[in-house]
Amino acid sequence: MTHGTSSKLTRNIMIGMVSGLVLGCLLNLMGSNEFVQNIVIGGVFELGGRIFMASLKVLVVPLVFVSIVCGTSSLDDIKRLGRIGSKTMGLYILTTALAIGVAILVAVIVSPGAGFTMTAPSTYSAAATPPLLDVIANIFPSNPFKAMVDAEMLQIIVFAVLFGVALSLSGAPGKRISAFFNDLNEIILKMVMMLIGFAPYGVFCLLSKTFALQGFAAILPLAKYFFVVLGVLFFHAIFVYGSMLKIMSGLSPLTFFKKYKEVPMFAFSTASSNATLPVNLEVVEKKLGVSNSIASFAIPLGATVNMDGTAIMQGVATVFVAQVYNIPLGFTEYLMVILTATLASIGTAGVPGVGLVMLAMVFRQVNLPVEGIGLIIGVDRLLDMVRTAVNVTGDAVVSCIVAKTEGQLDMKVFEADN
Repeated sequence: MTHGTSSKLTRNIMIGMVSGLVLGCLLNLMGSNEFVQNIVIGGVFELGGRIFMASLKVLVVPLVFVSIVCGTSSLDDIKRLGRIGSKTMGLYILTTALAIGVAILVAVIVSPGAGFTMTAPSTYSAAATPPLLDVIANIFPSNPFKAMVDAEMLQIIVFAVLFGVALSLSGAPGKRISAFFNDLNEIILKMVMMLIGFAPYGVFCLLSKTFALQGFAAILPLAKYFFVVLGVLFFHAIFVYGSMLKIMSGLSPLTFFKKYKEVPMFAFSTASSNATLPVNLEVVEKKLGVSNSIASFAIPLGATVNMDGTAIMQGVATVFVAQVYNIPLGFTEYLMVILTATLASIGTAGVPGVGLVMLAMVFRQVNLPVEGIGLIIGVDRLLDMVRTAVNVTGDAVVSCIVAKTEGQLDMKVFEADN
């Protein structure tokens, strides 16, 4: 992607975002007009958004599998794969613990639940928490083809890593198959670029529908909670990630954010780390200079287990609900929240509705009423969009740090003005 093309695409995506947000809010103010609800929102915007999301998601499984196979098979030293994996997981756990720690600290200082009058029905039926034994066992696939059909990302990652390692150890036959996968990877990335060209229209449809249904009126009863979560999300994305990038790798945060800005826009619009994964991988490799061997492992893994944005929501929500129900939490309970949420972000990665499942686990751990989740569901969709943007940014930052410390980051690409 040339500099001119990239700048034009970024501008068009921004126009699509702003236009969709404004139009959605205007349609929300119009109320229950049958034509608007059924034809415009439920018809045009619904269809456009679904086609765009499906187009992105259709590439996720083949892209993850092929890119990980390419990256893993290119490693001559298998021990290095273990070192890269350890660094990546360690940084993901660190950023998640920092995220929820900062969120709890800010929430305790601001007290978003103090004096709150319940205006939403506090009813919520918590999904069953999967047993730890099942969670660990389900990481390993018994049928890799079924894992691909069901889009079980952790199972796909495990199988792809094993397959890539086997290729690297197979001599001449492995080199022939690796060459095929490298060619296939280039073709899939070309498909990604083709679909990105339609992004402004997809973004417009998704945001128009979301804000037409939600509107900003949903924020008013929970404004203090909403803006505390939003503030911590922005602080974590800009200052925590920026500081980590500078301290651990010496890279310029300004250069990173300038070249990475397209991906958070995608994530905000889709509210899906998996749907954003093809775009994230493309930008991290082509614009930030991270080698395929690092990016192909760290980005898909991060999209599955790295949930800093969700951890921030959990920290603020825990303090908020405790204050609403007047349940005091001490230092020990807050430490338990940090530990539980950090581990749960990995353990419940493949569970549908993972954010609320994790929050229910945290509430049970410190004896808060799970029904309190019902208070925040009304604004959770809007916050989920920002959370996803923070999550994918964390994946890219960790990829850059690991690549730089492993000598696998092309500084010419990272510093190039394109």
